[in-house]
Amino acid sequence: MPKAKRTRAPARRRLSPELRRAQIMDAASRLIVSQGFLPVPIETLAKDAQASKALVYAYFPTQYELFTALLQREMRALALGGLDTAARVNDLDQSILLCAMLYFEHVAQYGPLLHILLTDLYMSEHVDAGVYRQIKEMTHRLWQLARPSLPLTETEFEASLEMIAALPEEAGTLAYDRKMDAQAARELCHTLVLSSLRALRTPADSPPDADDAP
Repeated sequence: MPKAKRTRAPARRRLSPELRRAQIMDAASRLIVSQGFLPVPIETLAKDAQASKALVYAYFPTQYELFTALLQREMRALALGGLDTAARVNDLDQSILLCAMLYFEHVAQYGPLLHILLTDLYMSEHVDAGVYRQIKEMTHRLWQLARPSLPLTETEFEASLEMIAALPEEAGTLAYDRKMDAQAARELCHTLVLSSLRALRTPADSPPDADDAP
């Protein structure tokens, strides 16, 4: 009786270092957004990235280095998506609205990764100074536009921007999690940002407009 031929398992395709690094980062991104906090279990990360723990450590000796790489990638993606250009538009409301909607689209597609990386205490002393500098420069450009029309100090304006940034973040997360239709979330974000900008121009002790009166 002839022996059955053995079939060899297909050889695993060897990825380039660049692709392997990106694969690990993509897996980390999904895991962070899924669990909502840092750090990530290295065993789970390695499994999701289809890599060994040793290989993960070879590319990223510490999770701080991994998260820094993710943070830098997020900032580059937003800049390439037009956020930096939107912040240079010479009209305050249009600039902030464009920035907010671009951020909404990013979060709706990829989840609130940037927010987690910037706010989780795990990274509080390890965020690259260059990232903070980028954010500060963008905020300062917007402040230069705001100075002639808004009754706010620069510190108050920065705090206001943080609150406004929470709107596309929350709306985008609702769309990402499919808890709200993406178009409905987009329209909600647009409306709330415009309302926030209007509120910034209204002194707290001024009477409401006739249209706003109950």
